[in-house]
Amino acid sequence: MTNARKICLLLSFFLYILNASAQEEIKKDTTAQNSKGVLVNLTDGIATTVRHTGRKIRKVGKEFNAVDTTFISPNLYNLAFMLEHSSWYEYYRLGSNSNNGEQSISFSPNANFKLGVYFGWRWIFLGYSFDVKDIFGGHKNKAKKTEMALNLYSSKFGVDLYWRKTGSDFKIRSYNGFQLNTPTKNMDFNGFQSKIKGLNAYWIFNYKRFSYPAAYSQSTNQRKSAGSLMAGFSYSQHNISFDYDKLPTEMRDQLHNALLFKKVKYSDYSLCLGYGYNWVFAKNWVSNLSLLPAIAYKKSKINDTPQPHTHWIKDINFDLITRASIVYNNSKYFAGAALVMHTYDYRKEDFSLTNTFGTLRVYVGLNFWKKKEYRHK
Repeated sequence: MTNARKICLLLSFFLYILNASAQEEIKKDTTAQNSKGVLVNLTDGIATTVRHTGRKIRKVGKEFNAVDTTFISPNLYNLAFMLEHSSWYEYYRLGSNSNNGEQSISFSPNANFKLGVYFGWRWIFLGYSFDVKDIFGGHKNKAKKTEMALNLYSSKFGVDLYWRKTGSDFKIRSYNGFQLNTPTKNMDFNGFQSKIKGLNAYWIFNYKRFSYPAAYSQSTNQRKSAGSLMAGFSYSQHNISFDYDKLPTEMRDQLHNALLFKKVKYSDYSLCLGYGYNWVFAKNWVSNLSLLPAIAYKKSKINDTPQPHTHWIKDINFDLITRASIVYNNSKYFAGAALVMHTYDYRKEDFSLTNTFGTLRVYVGLNFWKKKEYRHK
């Protein structure tokens, strides 16, 4: 083989190696570009989905809070902080109707006062309240009272979630159908306790002109007076303990058989229809009154024994939710007072139970972190 031929073969082999190496690099670059393209496409897809979902949420939020700005000024801020002073009201009446006549006993504790701290984000208000006496040991020998609540408000609807536990510092406020030689009115009675948990949801028909949030969550301003029909439903569960052995001996010995129970537990399902009105009586001031009567179906147990259902109509009773408030709100700062009362009526042929609880709140607070669309106005 001549030298020229050998040189040609070596050059051909070298060019083959270079070509193979170049093809491998091109293949690697192509694979890397494809992988990068897939990653970019995946990232873009996620970002697009997030943006689309965010737009949907904002659109739904605007729809649920759409108002007539002639009557209602929208909320300018995202967050709110509030301090409040509240007092509880509780009242329970046990009754019996038998061949021996009517008999009843009413219980309620002394009014107690609580302090609360609340934070709000647009529709939602969440907070916790506590009895000042607990800090200083004023309730060492008594069951503590506890209340927690979550409220969601929009222009169209509202939802209230609550859990409430009474103490054991009740008093006998009144009685009927007893022949007693020793008066027992306002006598201490620590044999009564109650736990209540529930949900209220309601729809506001004239939501573009009537603002429930303006009266109860301070998140909008009512500029002109307006009212609205409201409809809703609620569910609540009631657990009531009654130790009649702790009653005065003279009263205990005369109790009707229907009142000789230790526990009553019932679930309440109700539909309500009512009316609310916001009265704007001065600039930045509004007062509200609303009544929501309800038709309720109650399913119960007494002493852990289900009650016989002779006919479902006998388990239909009437409840009532009452709200009243007065508010000053200049968009940035707000102050006011609100009263909310729940009345539940439970009746059987020879037994009745009426329980009412309510809260009076006096509060002051401020809104902050202005929404983006209002920052330059």
